[in-house]
Parts: sequence; structure tokens; C-alpha cells
Amino acid sequence: VQLVESGGGLVQPGGSLRLSCAASGFTLDYYAIGWFRQAPGKEREGVSCISSSGNSANFADSVKGRFTISRDNAKNTVYLQMNNLKPEDTAVYYCAAAPTVQPMCVIRWYEYWGQGTQVTVSS
Repeated sequence: VQLVESGGGLVQPGGSLRLSCAASGFTLDYYAIGWFRQAPGKEREGVSCISSSGNSANFADSVKGRFTISRDNAKNTVYLQMNNLKPEDTAVYYCAAAPTVQPMCVIRWYEYWGQGTQVTVSS
């Protein structure tokens, strides 16, 4: 069972990145998927979470209107599109899977975690 994030990097303020979370060893169909982030010296926080069906999602207030989340269950992959990035978005981004249909970013619900991908927003 493995989740692998990709797509992180260095981007200027106002730029965009798309993160991908690919699963192997299990199917994501029955899992809610969440994107979380952790900046240096801060606690891990929920960014966006999507239901197992992909029909509903939640977003942190700080990213509403800038980030979108989607999933392609046929590809066993979930995406986080990040637009209008700000320096305060700089963090390590993790994807995680929870055995629930609900798109709730409750960290303790999430059983499987990726290794993280660094996103740095700086001029």
C-alpha cells in the first residue's frame, strides 16, 4: 500500500502547480482523499479533502477560490490544482487516504500517507 505525491517545486507568487497523488497496492474508490500540508514549525493542517465518489469536497478557508481538488478513480490518482500561490502556501504537501466516503479533513481518520512533496512559493 503506497501513496506517492508528485508535482511540487519552486514557483513565484501568483503562479500555479498541480500536485498528483498516485496510489498503488490498493484502490482509492472507497477512500476519501485529503491533501494536508506542514510548514516549518507549524502543525500539519488540512488543505482540501474529496469524497470517495468525487462529488463533494472541502477546502481550508485560506485556499478557497484558489485550489481545486479532483480525482480520477480509473487512474487511481487524485489531483490538487493550486493557483495564485502565495508565500504562505510554502510547505510540504501530503496526500492521505481515509476509509470513509466523507470529505472531512480530520487527520486522525487518515490511515495511509504519502511521503510528501515540497512546495515553495518565493520570488
